[in-house]
Amino acid sequence: MINFNIAYFFGFIGAGLMVTSYLMKSMLPLRVVALVACLFLVLYGYFAAAMPTLLLYGALIPINIKKTLQIRKLVQAIENAKSDTPISEWLLPNMTRRTARAGTTLWKKGDVANEMLYLESGSLRLVEYGELLAPGSLVGEIGLFSPDNVRTLTLECVTDCTLFSLSAEGMARLYYQNPKLGFHVMRLIVARLMHDTEKARKAASASNVAT
Repeated sequence: MINFNIAYFFGFIGAGLMVTSYLMKSMLPLRVVALVACLFLVLYGYFAAAMPTLLLYGALIPINIKKTLQIRKLVQAIENAKSDTPISEWLLPNMTRRTARAGTTLWKKGDVANEMLYLESGSLRLVEYGELLAPGSLVGEIGLFSPDNVRTLTLECVTDCTLFSLSAEGMARLYYQNPKLGFHVMRLIVARLMHDTEKARKAASASNVAT
């Protein structure tokens, strides 16, 4: 009877914390509360001799610990980063590596924007501008945040390339975990737009001189 009362004590606390975690919006506190909830529910499973509950929430504990550490690492990286720290340093651990052969068109102007890319090795070309992108370049972020979610330029591989990809859903998840990341992304987009505007201005000036 005593064990049964203790089981209910831990069970109600665990259930309350689990519900609370689902109502939270900030990812780091959410993970911490969910982790504590799992601990209480494991204790409930032990004292109530409920083996399925014990095994389920026991298995969720290391998963929650891993996710909590990942989020904490991202938050600390953004908090400690200098203003000129490349944003790719924060994004790479959350990106997926892939390769593409020379001549591959990664996307065309007008395509739906569903990912951004980081170029680890090789060379890319923005076809409309004839601009070559070197390793270390981050491309595709403007399309992800544009109102109509479409590509503004065609991107192709000049050589065999090694790329890292982050989906629109992945970017949204990172932003949800730490909204400060959004400010750094906006700075990147503004810098890219200023660069594109300057290129367009120079192209227009050259055209006027030619005529």
